[in-house]
Amino acid sequence: MARKKENNILHDHNGDGIDRRGFLECMAWAGTGAFCIMQGGVLKSFSMSRIAELDTKKMAGELSFVQISDSHMGFNKPANPDVAGTLKAAVDKINGLATPPEFMLHTGDISHLSKPEQFDTVDQILKGASAKDVFYVPGEHDVLDDDGKQFLERYGKGTKGAGWYSFDKKGVHFIGLVNVLNLKAGGLGTLGHEQLEWMEDDVEHLTSSTPIVVFAHIPLWSVYPEWGWGTEDSAQALAYLKKFGSVTVLNGHIHQTMQKVEGNVTFHTAMSTAFPQPQPGKADSPGPMKVPADQLRSVLGITDVNYVRGQQALAVVDSTLG
Repeated sequence: MARKKENNILHDHNGDGIDRRGFLECMAWAGTGAFCIMQGGVLKSFSMSRIAELDTKKMAGELSFVQISDSHMGFNKPANPDVAGTLKAAVDKINGLATPPEFMLHTGDISHLSKPEQFDTVDQILKGASAKDVFYVPGEHDVLDDDGKQFLERYGKGTKGAGWYSFDKKGVHFIGLVNVLNLKAGGLGTLGHEQLEWMEDDVEHLTSSTPIVVFAHIPLWSVYPEWGWGTEDSAQALAYLKKFGSVTVLNGHIHQTMQKVEGNVTFHTAMSTAFPQPQPGKADSPGPMKVPADQLRSVLGITDVNYVRGQQALAVVDSTLG
């Protein structure tokens, strides 16, 4: 298994190997993770190896939450024959965080085949997490055969349309979007006119200083359209967020951490708790990738997010299950 990072470095101001210009891409495919503080749309990032140099007290904010993604319960192929075990390890990681999270975001592919017993298993495992509230958006594996009817019945009470919604927590506005129905050519996600209109109305009344967190399954930026790793009409959704100084977009789907900052928006994709996928373009197609058993948990993980009121900061830390 190849282990490498590819970064576009123009100015390495912090000595961490990451470019700090207005457009930044950082990839940690092997799950080594990055510590990120975002202020007014500008990302300061440090490799996880430098975490010991940072003052953790300054990281304690008024709101902490965790993102998990792509648990694929029911998957049993060689890439990971025990997805329940690795999801339980993710819960253990959450319960061991220095700052207890108030809730979790699950960014989709809860199940592998949309089976009731698969959803049941995930629900039961997540009951063991210190954060009891979980906010969900569906992945394409959660809406098989029934266009998401079962997902809505379980997780979509009080949502709009196919399951989109928003809520507020301690001054942060969260927007959960659905982009896995009516997939376009190659598997590209799509939001659709009705959801986009709802989103425009949802943020219209908010002040420009309100921190925004958008979460959906498929990335809202073009990671690799050839594999369907992007959302066809995401530009329109992001246009509604231009007035805000702090916008963070959290996604799953690609089973690896990637970051990008463009303008006022920080994009961040999460590792899976089930199995890795290849780097974009490094294989014939996406899909479960088998790694040596002793390395599996190093390519699976969770994302811990902290918000500090007054600084409009979102600190994003990826950590592996290893």
